[in-house]
Amino acid sequence: MLDLIIIGSGSAGLSAAIYGIRANLKLLVIEKEFEGTGQVALSSKVDNYLGLPGLDGYSMGEQFREHAVNFGVEFLEASVTEISKDDNSKIFTVKTSKGEVYEAKAVIYAAGAVHRHLDVPGEDEFASKGVSYCATCDGAFYRGKTTAVVGGGDTALDDALYLSALCEKVYLIHRRDEFRAAEITVKRVKEKANIELVLNSQVEEILGNDRVNAVKLVGGKTIDIDGIFIAAGSVPVSKVVEGVADLNPAGYIIADENGITSTPGFFAAGDVRTKTLRQVVTAVSDGACAATAAAHYIESL
Repeated sequence: MLDLIIIGSGSAGLSAAIYGIRANLKLLVIEKEFEGTGQVALSSKVDNYLGLPGLDGYSMGEQFREHAVNFGVEFLEASVTEISKDDNSKIFTVKTSKGEVYEAKAVIYAAGAVHRHLDVPGEDEFASKGVSYCATCDGAFYRGKTTAVVGGGDTALDDALYLSALCEKVYLIHRRDEFRAAEITVKRVKEKANIELVLNSQVEEILGNDRVNAVKLVGGKTIDIDGIFIAAGSVPVSKVVEGVADLNPAGYIIADENGITSTPGFFAAGDVRTKTLRQVVTAVSDGACAATAAAHYIESL
């Protein structure tokens, strides 16, 4: 019997694990990817985490994980297929894709969110053949070429800036005429000579032969490109939570700043919960708060 099961090994999950260990809880972190560190690993540079300016996301994630490992956190590589709670015993049962079954007094769900797809013709066909969801992962393949970025948030604009240092030309396609990104980021994008804004526009189709060679916009305009990077937001990984805790219409787990959900003993942390700001600093805070709340809950049983 475990005190706590943490699902997800991103910034929120690792932070929760460290706080859980410090609270002397017997815990297990279940992660879908071996030695994963979550979405932070995809960031070329994290410039807004207090005390660690300019650190690349992969290195930051590795430091977070090393911290947890040094604290003796135990990890299991598996996908969670079912979560349930016995109302009488108040014990949670977590089943994995490997057929394993674990029981715990509390659960922190920190599985995060995944990239949103455009769901247009050509997107699936040219996946890894010119369609990418990670500029820092694949940007180097387009050095000296022409690319497009789709989206209007911080990630999209950061991707455009990153690619502008590698590519000859970057088109930034956004369905509105204003961006959701931070003003300082918008200003930097507008100052880049090789970034062209394509506003009030939506992708209708991604075109190509063996690889992407153009993007067609609603209205018929076609732009010749060598690759397209989709940064159109994210979708919470919360399917397995349906029926366990309340979700909002978008699928995010409804939880307060302490990670407390509609189900006692079940906590949510990181990008998967309802919140205004989804960044590393808030994920780390979520993990700490959820683990502290979980420790208090377990003590109360």
